[in-house]
Amino acid sequence: MRTPSLYSQDDPISAALKPSPMETEAERTSRLYTEAEAKRVSEQIDDDLREERERLKKKKGDVKLLLLGQAESGKSTLQKQFQLMYKPTSMDQERASWTAVIYFNVVHSLKHILATLEAWDDTLDEDAEAQPTSTDDSQSIIPKKARGNGIADQPSPSTSLLTGSIIQGSPSSLMPSEAGGSHSHSMKEGGALQIANLRRRLSPLVAADAQLADRLSGGISVSGSGKGGVFVRSGWQARTIENALGRIKQKRPSAESEKKTREIEPQEPQDPLVQDVGRMLELSVQDIRELWHHPTVKGLIAKRKLKLDEWSEFFLKNITRVASPDYVPSIDDILHARIQTMGVAEHIFDVNIHGKSVTWHLFDVGGARGQRHSWVPYFDDANAIIFVAPVSAFDQYLEEDPRTNRIDDSLQLFTQICSNALLKNVHLVLFLNKTDLLKAKLDTGLKVRKYITSFGDRSNDYETVVQYFRAHFLQVHRRNNENRRVLYTHFTSVVDTKATQRIIGNVRDSIFRGYLQSAALV
Repeated sequence: MRTPSLYSQDDPISAALKPSPMETEAERTSRLYTEAEAKRVSEQIDDDLREERERLKKKKGDVKLLLLGQAESGKSTLQKQFQLMYKPTSMDQERASWTAVIYFNVVHSLKHILATLEAWDDTLDEDAEAQPTSTDDSQSIIPKKARGNGIADQPSPSTSLLTGSIIQGSPSSLMPSEAGGSHSHSMKEGGALQIANLRRRLSPLVAADAQLADRLSGGISVSGSGKGGVFVRSGWQARTIENALGRIKQKRPSAESEKKTREIEPQEPQDPLVQDVGRMLELSVQDIRELWHHPTVKGLIAKRKLKLDEWSEFFLKNITRVASPDYVPSIDDILHARIQTMGVAEHIFDVNIHGKSVTWHLFDVGGARGQRHSWVPYFDDANAIIFVAPVSAFDQYLEEDPRTNRIDDSLQLFTQICSNALLKNVHLVLFLNKTDLLKAKLDTGLKVRKYITSFGDRSNDYETVVQYFRAHFLQVHRRNNENRRVLYTHFTSVVDTKATQRIIGNVRDSIFRGYLQSAALV
């Protein structure tokens, strides 16, 4: 047998390596470049596939935690507590973006107060707070502008999950069609003039409400956005800071004036609109204080004819600090700041548990009725759920459906979670939230039985009330618990950092035990 030479013409590889006699030097250079580029792309694809396999392998050990509950239940505040506990530097990085939210909260609250005052005609009594402050809403008067607009029409009472009782006292049923005797006194002329002057002086500040809302939402308009006034999507903090930088560049001052500005102003970027609102707040601080402490406003709040959310009262009580020229939001401010979540926002934390680092994917979802359909795709591979139910909301009704009591809505929503087949093995934690606000309401003498008739003649003290609500959530869970899953329940006020982080530690440990058990079964 003839042994072929090393570079035999019969060897196809050798033939391929030899330059073609018809190939020019430029063509050869181009071919070699193309081949090298193809090899680089191929190797990059191999690397990407290898990284994806590693990522998927690693993600199998991750924890997926969902925060569920109705709007304004405290989910986003709880997410901030997780962030503060496991990723505190990120809170500092986005601190500047919260200034716009807090300014919006203040301006929106002022707009609501002034609109409420305007809705009442001269039958209001300036000395309302000096009169007996009954907490019985059935004595409320109907604002003049509300009469004839259907507000006094009594809807059919709604059936509650609270032992099938009828929930009474929906917003419209709290307003009799005929005004009570409490409006027989006219507002004093001086008081009316004082409020008119405050309205005029605060009008430029209140006019900024729409601009701030547009800036925060990125121009997204949502029908029925409710008291919060604005919806934001995931990542709004970074976009707010980027937008501020972009607008600062557009309004770039001279080098000399910029140097002077850096010497006297903080280095964090701020949107010119936010700076303008800050200046107006500084100039208006006395007017805001005067409005907030006005006898008519205090009287309406005491008689529950003017209802403000906790974030409104928090910032108005601290308006001198918030309106200061060197204001920087504190952690407490950020926890109280209110902005409504649209869609689903994912937050990733590396949680160290007993020397093992586990990546947690926390999903904060929009809780309004129209957004709950977006929850389902996240159920499939969830490890744990924290369901947040605001127990202080026994006297409140859904923005989307004024006939539905918020406690009853929470129970119905909890029933759907407990009975969902995709979630039958998911670790479940219940936060009965806003206990601080519940205590405050009960301390004023507000009666639970007025809104939830099944409460009956039970004692109206805090311990009795919270255990009553807890019993109904436990009952829902028992009826929908084929796998005998344990329900972990906590009474919470998620604006209380120390107490909440202690509870988060307990929740973390219980979720981790379930995580280890499920991993052992795989």
